[in-house]
Amino acid sequence: MPLAFYTIILILLSLFGSIFAPDPDPLQDFCVAVSDSVATVFVNGKICKNNNTVVVEDFYYQGLNKSGNTTNREGSAVTPVTVSQIPGLNTLGVSLARIDFAPYGVNPPHFHARASEFLLVVEGALYVGFVTSNPDNPNMKNKLFAKTLFPGDMFVFPQGLVHFQYNVANTNAIAFSGFGSQNPGITTIPSAVFSSKPVINPVILAKAFHVKKNVIDFVQSKV
Repeated sequence: MPLAFYTIILILLSLFGSIFAPDPDPLQDFCVAVSDSVATVFVNGKICKNNNTVVVEDFYYQGLNKSGNTTNREGSAVTPVTVSQIPGLNTLGVSLARIDFAPYGVNPPHFHARASEFLLVVEGALYVGFVTSNPDNPNMKNKLFAKTLFPGDMFVFPQGLVHFQYNVANTNAIAFSGFGSQNPGITTIPSAVFSSKPVINPVILAKAFHVKKNVIDFVQSKV
């Protein structure tokens, strides 16, 4: 993969974080996160490691050059690099992900409650888009903004809006996403709606989707 693409990713990620990061500004040089498994208190974010025990590996991640496993029903794989992978991201307001797509693979409709996202295609062709929130006029429909992207193209998904990516070609595709949060979170619509634990009462979903209950039962058995 050309080095220029990685350079673009790093530049855009740094700009994105400084301009759009919703996380609180740091009050010191860094606040390397303590692993949840050893934390004695839990806060909104992560508590800081003692600066005297911080090491260079706290700011390092290796492996974004490796493809994710796309042998699943969606035909896609997301490799996240958030504060959970790089503790040094704590309080810095940025994170990253690599997304791999098999031919005609999809990253299903989802949203990130805590961050806007930019997506940069580095290989293949992706049809991407987002849907607006409910309009004030109940007679209007949510609007779709969508476009097919090619290597070097970038697209922005506003915070909290449902969006997706779909590989339109019979070849693999690769994209990188940057987020304005150390922990953007993700809610995947199909699994959240149809395979929560415990499941949402299918009668409610049948009413909401204007279908018979047996349709919901079928979908819940497949998701």
